[in-house]
Amino acid sequence: MNLTPVVRTLLLINVGLFFVKALGIDLINTFGLYSVLSPAFAPHQFVTYMFLHANFGHIFSNMLGLFFFGPMLEQVWGSKRFTIFYMITGIGAGLLFAGINYFEASQLRDAVVAFQSNPTPTSLELFLSDRGLLSQGDNFLRVFEENPTDPSYIRGSVQLVNSYYEQQLAVPMVGASGAIFGILMAFGLLFPNTELFLLFPPIPIKAKYLVAFYGAYELYSGIYRAQSDNVAHFAHIGGMLFAFILVKYWGKQRNNFY
Repeated sequence: MNLTPVVRTLLLINVGLFFVKALGIDLINTFGLYSVLSPAFAPHQFVTYMFLHANFGHIFSNMLGLFFFGPMLEQVWGSKRFTIFYMITGIGAGLLFAGINYFEASQLRDAVVAFQSNPTPTSLELFLSDRGLLSQGDNFLRVFEENPTDPSYIRGSVQLVNSYYEQQLAVPMVGASGAIFGILMAFGLLFPNTELFLLFPPIPIKAKYLVAFYGAYELYSGIYRAQSDNVAHFAHIGGMLFAFILVKYWGKQRNNFY
């Protein structure tokens, strides 16, 4: 495995920033990608988020994918086109994530406004139940049901709902996963019959089948995911989608493709 120039640079930037973060310098709160409804959102985050990672397992898996699949694409396309591809798929992943997040956050905001207009134990139970939070707010809800007209419990219920909404906006997305899934998609499109040997389970599989499996899994997880899995599945789908579009577009320009 000979590292190509852009892949090497990307590895150094990502690992370097991870060590900067490990030293206690807060990068994620400024450069992670927040919901567009969050007061912490800034347009530059569509670029900066992809160079930051939450923990060692996160950066290790992403950089491993870049290390194995990136060099072959850079050799085929050249450094300039590979850089363009990496940035577009990363930004595209952020855009799709932001769009889905905006839709979900807007629905949540509307639910919060509706609750504020009618803060009753019944409406609180419905709000918590719809979001799988009933067990977490069960103690407060039980006392609220016993004191439905108590102003302090009414204010407390509103604060509880507001704090949940604010928490959802306060968690930024970070990681190169969108761009890495884009690289995986491009690899599967350009080298579909290349056999890859998996570690778990230890079996060979053609690249096109691996890409199809990952795409289906991410789509399923994005639609039916548990809130606790803490993975931006739609960012992965966005990276794959933009990669598919780019590879097909460049494929029509054969004179400039290789």
